[in-house]
Amino acid sequence: MSMADKADLLRKLENNELSEADCHKLLRTPPNNPRFPETNQAKNCYSAYNEFFRCEKFKGTGHVDCMYLRQRFYSLCPNEWVERWDEQRKAGIFPGPL
Repeated sequence: MSMADKADLLRKLENNELSEADCHKLLRTPPNNPRFPETNQAKNCYSAYNEFFRCEKFKGTGHVDCMYLRQRFYSLCPNEWVERWDEQRKAGIFPGPL
């Protein structure tokens, strides 16, 4: 990715104009989290998913501060889990603390 592309993405991030395609360009594996030292990152994934939706609940959909959390759970969680949890949230039966 060129410096101009990175600058454009940062400008979009600051102006809360990131599209889903832009978010995928920014995806990186999150750094080690000492709260989850095991190799199995299932708890870290679940926690990141819940933290993202809690952030959106309090700060609004698409808020810049929530984008890191979104990237984190997309990087950590298997797509099948995210799809299932999204369906459960929409149906009102998600077991998490949202």
